Amino acid sequence: MSIKLFKYITNSCLNSRTVMRFMSTTNNEKLIRVSFNKANGDKITAEGKKGDSLLDVIVNNNLDFDGFGACEGTLTCSTCHIILDQKDYDSLPEKPSDEELDMLDLAYNLTDTSRLGCQIILEDKLDGLEVKVPATVNDARD
Repeated sequence: MSIKLFKYITNSCLNSRTVMRFMSTTNNEKLIRVSFNKANGDKITAEGKKGDSLLDVIVNNNLDFDGFGACEGTLTCSTCHIILDQKDYDSLPEKPSDEELDMLDLAYNLTDTSRLGCQIILEDKLDGLEVKVPATVNDARD
């Protein structure tokens, strides 16, 4: 393409408020797979990106978990309560904060390996993670 033609196309696009971007359309970012095991026996598997929370995975994949994440991850409810296997719980890099523990105290079906999904951040080593989702949620804001 000649420089003159390129300038014409660029100016035309900018004048019409359309911006042309020259970029690669390949996305090499590895997705991390998580399975959510519901109390009724249903297993729902979804994927998220490194840095997403488990709550983000549910929201971004439009998964139907009634009431899950009502406070949108602000640590003011316990509706994203999940239960991990002991080995997965122990392998998480971040232990629960005092604020998370306070919210977990209000959750139904609390276990020693309970966490809030909004506080579990995906990383490569969590690929294939399976979590249990309790049958009922308690919105601590009520």
